[in-house]
Amino acid sequence: MKVLGNYEFPETEEESKDWKPFYTYRALHSQVLVVAKTRIEGKWAAYCAPVPGIDHQEEMKEVFRSGSKVFEDYAKAMFPRFAGIPYAK
Repeated sequence: MKVLGNYEFPETEEESKDWKPFYTYRALHSQVLVVAKTRIEGKWAAYCAPVPGIDHQEEMKEVFRSGSKVFEDYAKAMFPRFAGIPYAK
């Protein structure tokens, strides 16, 4: 595994079998989530979308399916924990 920032990313096909992305979110409002996720290629991205505001843990899954990608500068400001990892274009 290679380490970027505070996260490990697979370097081989064997390592990728057990690798799981890290997810986190920020609620801009009870009905607006920004969700960030590490990607297997050693990058990360954040997406934003409106949600019902009932269960953010469940709702963040839909944000990845239908959300809009957040501009890199905004994403880095909201998720400093990903410092040292390239933002996916």
